[in-house]
Amino acid sequence: MGILCAFESALRPEMDRWYGKVAVVTGASSGIGAAIAANLVNSGLKVVGMARRKGRLDEFQKNLEGKAGQFFPVEADVSKEGDIFRAFDWITQNVGVVHILVNCAGIIRPKGLIDGETSHWREIFDTNVLGLCVATREAIKIMRANEIDGHIVHINSVAGHYVPHLPDMNVYPASKFSVTALTETLRQELNAINNKIKVSSISPGLVKSELVSGVDVRYVEDDVLVLNPEDIADAVAYVISTPPHVQVHELTIRPISQTA
Repeated sequence: MGILCAFESALRPEMDRWYGKVAVVTGASSGIGAAIAANLVNSGLKVVGMARRKGRLDEFQKNLEGKAGQFFPVEADVSKEGDIFRAFDWITQNVGVVHILVNCAGIIRPKGLIDGETSHWREIFDTNVLGLCVATREAIKIMRANEIDGHIVHINSVAGHYVPHLPDMNVYPASKFSVTALTETLRQELNAINNKIKVSSISPGLVKSELVSGVDVRYVEDDVLVLNPEDIADAVAYVISTPPHVQVHELTIRPISQTA
């Protein structure tokens, strides 16, 4: 399995403090989320993968057997608050207290603002913004209750900093601009209460994934213009492996020749 083979090397020494700890990755059934989960499992973490497609998570769990860490599949739709509550309750009771949360779940519904559907716009905000907020709130509750200096990682987008000249993006950039603002808002709130939980935003350019499958193929067919999910997984490993006094607030990653 391509996602796994890139991470068969020895454990990173700087990741040692997370060994055996619990990480939650939303959107873990494919693409970037699956690559992040695989990387963390190979680094010795107990990784809870949350996604809507339980069958894919179960298959993924089988492929990760025998690695340094463990993978736990949890069916959950992050656009539904009740699903998030149930998932975090299950994690606390069956896996352990959460140390890391990676908010990777995200959707795009290609169509314009001129002719788009309200239900699709609501779905994007419910997943990309509100789901991220609810999962973050629940993870931080656990971290604070257990005095854990954990780490929240938001998988953002370059579209959270400027509007790319790509067709049919509608409210997707607006949802990612929200993630940029939410990262800074959370950082300020944590600083105000003198809490050492870190928050980082990682903003990729175009990545080979299901998310971009509806985007005009002229922008994504050339390998030179597209990142691999493993590239983003490496970025997550970097930001969470920084020393306690270092916080990577924003990390932007583009393919070398991306112009949009």
